[in-house]
Amino acid sequence: MSPRRVAVDRSKGVLDVEWPFFGELSRALALRVARDYDPEVVVGVAHAGVIPGAVIAAILDREFHSMLVSRRYRRETVRETPAVFGQAPAEARGKRVLLVDETCDTGDTLRLARSALVNVGAAEVRTAVGFRTGPYEPDFHALATESTIVLPWDREILVNGELVTNPAYEGIV
Repeated sequence: MSPRRVAVDRSKGVLDVEWPFFGELSRALALRVARDYDPEVVVGVAHAGVIPGAVIAAILDREFHSMLVSRRYRRETVRETPAVFGQAPAEARGKRVLLVDETCDTGDTLRLARSALVNVGAAEVRTAVGFRTGPYEPDFHALATESTIVLPWDREILVNGELVTNPAYEGIV
C-alpha cells in the first residue's frame, strides 16, 4: 500500500491548523449558522467532517450523525469522484439538516451527500465547512483560502506505536 500524497501548490501556501485555531473556527462557524439557520440535526461527512460536525452539533446542542462519503474508502483505493458508502442517516427524515465537512473545493462531496440526505427525506439541507478552498460556495464557511489545509487530526499517524508525520504531508509541515 503506498501512502496518499497531498498535491501542494507552493505559491498558494500551506495552512497548518492547530487545535486552538480549529476550535475557534468551529465556534465562529456555529455562530454564523445559528444566526441564519436552525438545524434540527447535524450530519458530519466522514472522515474529516465528523470532527467539526460533532463540535458544531455540541455548540448548537443538536443531534449529531455521520455519513461516509469519500474518494477513498480504503487508503489503497483512490477514486476520481466521491461515493456514498452506506446510507444517509434515517434520522434526517423530515428534519432541517446541517451538513458539515472540513473543506470544500469543487463541492462534489457536499453535493453527493446533500442528494443522499434529500433522498432519505430531509426537509431542508444546508451545508457548512471550515475551509472553502475552491469555487464551490457552501451555505456557510468559516474561512476562504486557496492554501493547502493540514488539519490537526490528520497531521500525524501512529506507526509501530509512535506518532510520526503523516507521509501525505512529509515536506509540507
